[in-house]
Amino acid sequence: MHVAFPFRFDHRGRTADSPDERYVRELIEAVLFTVPGERVMRPEFGCGVAQLVFGPNSPQIAGAAQMLIQGALTQWLGELIAVQDVQVQPDDSTLRIEVEYTLRGDDTVRVATFERGAP
Repeated sequence: MHVAFPFRFDHRGRTADSPDERYVRELIEAVLFTVPGERVMRPEFGCGVAQLVFGPNSPQIAGAAQMLIQGALTQWLGELIAVQDVQVQPDDSTLRIEVEYTLRGDDTVRVATFERGAP
């Protein structure tokens, strides 16, 4: 078990925890939606794809986002996961990201889908 992200308390008033699979999904989400420079002690962390919600939609932007995401996930979570595929689908003001990955030491393919829209 791992400390849940974002940090919170459970129904007993203790630090909430997450099982391995959910913990990795939470880490992927943190990498995706953290803007570089946002973390004081690790300013290069993240890839900031949430900013793409406000940009123009095009196949070229989606392709660039896929490469950006795959690179960031490999850099920050490469010891935990092997990224198999990343799909980015912009739709008006919503960004849909699908990450296909395996945990290191396990051949089971997992798919995590994330959506963010403009506020």
